[in-house]
Amino acid sequence: MLVTPDAIRPKLLSHRGVHQSFSQTGIDNDTCTAERIFEPQHDYIENTIPSMRAAFENGADVVELDVHLTADNQFAVFHDWTLDCRTNGHGVTRDAEMAQLKELDIGYGYTADGGKSYPLRGKGIGMMPTLIEVLREFPDRHFLINFKSQSAEEGRALAAILAENPAWREAIWGVYGGSAPTRKSLRLVEGLRGYDRDSIISCLGQYVAYGWTGIVPGACQRALVVVPANYAHLLWGWSHRFLKRMRDAGSEVILLGPYGGGGFTSGIDDLSQLDLVPENFGGYVWTNRIEMIGPALSRR
Repeated sequence: MLVTPDAIRPKLLSHRGVHQSFSQTGIDNDTCTAERIFEPQHDYIENTIPSMRAAFENGADVVELDVHLTADNQFAVFHDWTLDCRTNGHGVTRDAEMAQLKELDIGYGYTADGGKSYPLRGKGIGMMPTLIEVLREFPDRHFLINFKSQSAEEGRALAAILAENPAWREAIWGVYGGSAPTRKSLRLVEGLRGYDRDSIISCLGQYVAYGWTGIVPGACQRALVVVPANYAHLLWGWSHRFLKRMRDAGSEVILLGPYGGGGFTSGIDDLSQLDLVPENFGGYVWTNRIEMIGPALSRR
């Protein structure tokens, strides 16, 4: 059966809000990306309330943010496992209390010229938010939560926040990252969708094997299904039939940029990549450059 595409625009998922982009060549888990940013075109710092507001203003439907559970049991919104790369602090992020983290300059370590200058130094003092601050600031927006640890405690903590504040449930669009907290939150929060590395490998691998039958694997149901753009053509019925099958199974599809190996996947981050987004694509487009891609897709 043919599937007629809806005349709709893709939805946009802004990774870390409007932020400083950087070269992804040769990145590994220990790379300090703040030390390799491109020449700044703006002063926004990732995972901050101003960067999220700017992302929504540029068309984001969902903003992705990173969380760590602090020593005093608050969720700090910050990417790195340690403080040394981006801030003037030291040590493991989750070992600090939130009051300590609020004293840091989260723009301290950014440089585009190998340390000759630090254009954001002094501009990020006190700007690391808590998850609760974000939800209070944007109660009617949507967020994808990235658990940076492998602690199930973080999944329980998120579920507790939503149980105490049910009005925020709709703001949490999805979860991903560490398997233990992701799976714990999915079990405890009714209707929450998410993914981890194993669930995506299982979902896409099984779908490639027998998607021609029309059967949607269990791992693809009631989930977030991420698809690297350079592997999308392997999926039976890509794109409109595939999206319809996933929607009928209670799932949402997120189109990533091309996967290049090494465990890192980009977003749709350049105007030359817009052709990777199918016409009338009804899923979500992951981007690190919402300020560029959002306006461009709205004009297409």
